[in-house]
Amino acid sequence: MPPRHLAGYRRDVADGAVLITGATSGLGRWLAIELGKLGRTVLVHGRDSSRVDETVAAVRAGGGAAEGYVADLSALAACARLAREVSARGDLQVLVNNAAVGFGAPGAGRVLSVDGFELRWAVNYLAPVALTRALLDTLRAAAPSRVVNVGSVGQAPIDFDDLLMDCDYSGTVAYRRAKLAPAAWSLELAEDLARTGVTVNCLHPATLMPTGMVIESGLPPMSTLDSGGKATLHLVVDEVGSGRYFDGMREARAHADAYDPNVRARLRAATEQALNAHS
Repeated sequence: MPPRHLAGYRRDVADGAVLITGATSGLGRWLAIELGKLGRTVLVHGRDSSRVDETVAAVRAGGGAAEGYVADLSALAACARLAREVSARGDLQVLVNNAAVGFGAPGAGRVLSVDGFELRWAVNYLAPVALTRALLDTLRAAAPSRVVNVGSVGQAPIDFDDLLMDCDYSGTVAYRRAKLAPAAWSLELAEDLARTGVTVNCLHPATLMPTGMVIESGLPPMSTLDSGGKATLHLVVDEVGSGRYFDGMREARAHADAYDPNVRARLRAATEQALNAHS
């Protein structure tokens, strides 16, 4: 039996495994444990092997099934390796792109990924795109299946002429640009996958939950992990359609740029250039 607070959830997509990136802390860990309680097989991703092992143990202690996967998603090669390992299982049905780099400590400088991208752009945007693309054949074969992209209401216009953010770097602006991009990409991907049985949705789970990235930024928490977790779980286990953006449990509108055809076209071109250069 599911826990009482989850008893109302339908289990429309209930057979296959769920891959959660960034599952060893915060929202990802909450989601992994609760999905385990619902009887799902949880694929726990993280960067640190000891934290992956600990989260897998926590899911199993709650009665769930779990396997761990270690990968640093700031590197596109690691995204490809993770996708190969997960695809080889043959049972993936839901992908939750949750791993992210936050605002950073106040005053922290710019960091580039091993592939030469601004770190937040690399982890919060390019990694989900690369991982999802590499898993699409698996997800199509398992349809009905789902992609859930964990975004943020904090979105800002993208300067496509300065994607490395060489000028006037701000971790907060970098984060917000790298959260607008997944919203725009999610909406477009949903259109591309129409009638394939793979749904794609994006959400802002809750505002400033008590996660590591919020604590690092020095901002006071405003929401609970339960509130953001339940909103994310809703998209994983319930049928909500596709191509939608949610603020918590309610459907909302992303930044206006996410719907702008010109912005989408520039984003698509920049994405192809980045991924093709490291394929």
